[in-house]
Parts: sequence; structure tokens; C-alpha cells
Amino acid sequence: MSIDLTPRIIEHELGFDTASAEAGPPDPAKKQSIQNWPEPLPQEAYYGLAGEVVSTIEPHTEADTVAILVQLLIAFGSAIGRGPYYQVEGDIHATNEFALLVGKTSKGRKGISWGRVRQIHELIDDTWVRKRILSGLSSGEGLIWAVRDEVVRERNGKEEVVVDGVDDKRLLVVQTEFASTLRVMARDGNTLSPTVRQAWDTGDLRTMTKNSPAMATGALISIIGHVTADELRHYLDRTEVGNGFANRFLHICVRRSKCLPEGGQLKPDDLAPYARRIDKALEFARSVDCVDMDDEARTIWREVYPQLSEGLPGLLGAVISRAEAHVVRLAMLYALLDHSAQIQAPHLRAALALWEYAEASARYVFGDALGNPMADDILRALRVTSQGLNRTDISNLFKR
Repeated sequence: MSIDLTPRIIEHELGFDTASAEAGPPDPAKKQSIQNWPEPLPQEAYYGLAGEVVSTIEPHTEADTVAILVQLLIAFGSAIGRGPYYQVEGDIHATNEFALLVGKTSKGRKGISWGRVRQIHELIDDTWVRKRILSGLSSGEGLIWAVRDEVVRERNGKEEVVVDGVDDKRLLVVQTEFASTLRVMARDGNTLSPTVRQAWDTGDLRTMTKNSPAMATGALISIIGHVTADELRHYLDRTEVGNGFANRFLHICVRRSKCLPEGGQLKPDDLAPYARRIDKALEFARSVDCVDMDDEARTIWREVYPQLSEGLPGLLGAVISRAEAHVVRLAMLYALLDHSAQIQAPHLRAALALWEYAEASARYVFGDALGNPMADDILRALRVTSQGLNRTDISNLFKR
């Protein structure tokens, strides 16, 4: 995406007069403050079995506990498959979720946090881990192909299978270099963005491209991406924010929790009891159809819903505009882990606490961003100089 570097456009994007910028930096009172790193995740989010797993792993890892928690919930929801759901009017919310783990740098120990979650699920179902946890998210056609239906055509009066279908429609995409996904998504003709949006909404996927007849029904797709804050700001442009791609992801700030030069002392046998308990929860969840709320949870929900659904203006508002939907999906995951077909007050409070952190994370990443990569580069440059930028400085910033 590019903008016309004229004074009028720059004034509109940055929100101050370029003539005054030539004389010095803008008045600090007239620009948004730089957001702080989110406060620690509220303890309510570490409810139940998920919290027990995290507390067991925590002393033995450099990973952020919130990263372990979020990925544990998403992996659990993915392993369930399409079955339990929460209905809001005509919308069906399944157990799949999307999340981006956002670090200040590549040293946020995001990969280590996923390794522990993967280790637990290897103890539960090694086949699912090997065959249904994939990476390489680069096109809508590729995503559909991973959960494709069988294609049968009639030839000479006989039906023939021309495309083998995938029997297991569960798919967990773990993209440890999510910046590469954002880069390829920006290419003309790439169908990944609309397909990802379909995947969050429903299990029925297809593209309108002429040369890709593949389609999928009844799939359950979950996505975990690892990215740095600078990459996310740079590559996630206004189009993907505005069309609903960004707001289908939980944005979770993560960082290294401690320094363990020799690693932790946790052994696979230490995780085996939790693997068995999660396996039991999976068995229960697959027996559930419609999930609802009990009376106490409904009372809480009526109190928080107006604020969740109100929304905020600007880029941040667009990124967090599916707050109520994310809270419902997270609460359902907490409930199913707890062997409950009803969302109860502790499940809802846990989900709200986790959403509170996700919203604070989005505020940290996007709160003062303008949504235009070039304008954001100029704004960052203004923040690190006490002399301001004139037109020549701005030209030099972009290699003339």
C-alpha cells in the first residue's frame, strides 16, 4: 500500500500540520501516547485444568504463561472437532479459535511455549499431532486442500473418484513465521484472507477461482500464528483490518518470562496425568451438541455485553470488534475442559479475563497506529527525533 507524500495527505494521516513539523516536533498533547505492555494476565484466566497445566509447566520454561494458556485452549478446541457449538441468533460458534502471539522481538520464546502444548497432545493422540497440525499457510486453495472433500465425477456411466478426500476435518495451523503469511496474502489474486475468514465463521469452504474446484464441508480449522509487533504493524494493512481478517484473531502479547540457561527439569511423565485428563475432557466434549449458559453466567453476560459490543473507533476498534464472539468461544472451551455442557460463571469470568488481556495487547500493538504503513513509519521517525522532520527528511526516510 502506498500514499501520496504531499503535505495535505501527511497532515491527514498523522494528524498534525507539516508546516509546524518543519520547525519542530508536534505538540505531545496533540498526539496519542505510546501504549504500555499489558498488565499481567488476571488470575481468573488460569481457571481449572488449563490453569493447572500452566502452573505445572511455568517453573520449567522461559515461555510466557499466557502463551502456553492460549495455545493450550486453542489446541484443545481443535482436537475436539466439529461438534459442540454455541448459538447466537443465526450464528454458530464452534470450538475453533485463532490467535497471534505477538512478541516485541523474535526472542519472545513463542516457539518454546508451543512445544510444551504439542508435547501434551503427543501423549494424547500422536497421529493427530503428526497429520493434522500443519504449517505453510500461504493460499486459500492450500488451506481448503488440507481439509478437502472427495470429488466424484461420472465417466462412461460410472462414478470415479478424481480427488481423494480428507477423512479427518480437524486442522490446526501453527505458523511460526506469520509475517511471511501476511506478505504473501498481500499479493494480487491471493485468496487466503477470505478463506481464513470463512474458516473462522464456518466449516464449509470453497473459493471462486476457476482452476480450483476443491471444497470442504464440516471442517474445523484453528490457527496459531507467531509474529513480532513491528511485523504485524508493518504487514497488516488497512484492507485486512477493514475486511474482518484481523478481528478474527486474538492478539496476545508474549515475552520471555525468565532465564533458564539449562532449561527446565520437567519430564514427559510429569505431563502424562494432565494428558489423560485432557483426553477425558475431549471424550466428553465430543458428546456435547449445543452449549448454553446457566443463570448466573447469563446475569454476568447481560452486564458485560453492552460494553463488549459497543466497539471503539479507528484501527484499534476494528481489530477488537468481535469481542463478544471471542469471549463466547473461550468460555465454551473452559466449560468443556471442565466437563460442563453449560457455561458457568467461573468459565465466563476466565474468558473475560483472557479477553481483557487480548484487548490490552491489541491496544499495545495498534493503539496509536494509523493503519497506513508509510504514515506509521513517519510517525515512528518523529518520535525518535527532537528536531522534527522536514520534507527532505521524510524523503530520505524512504530512500528518496
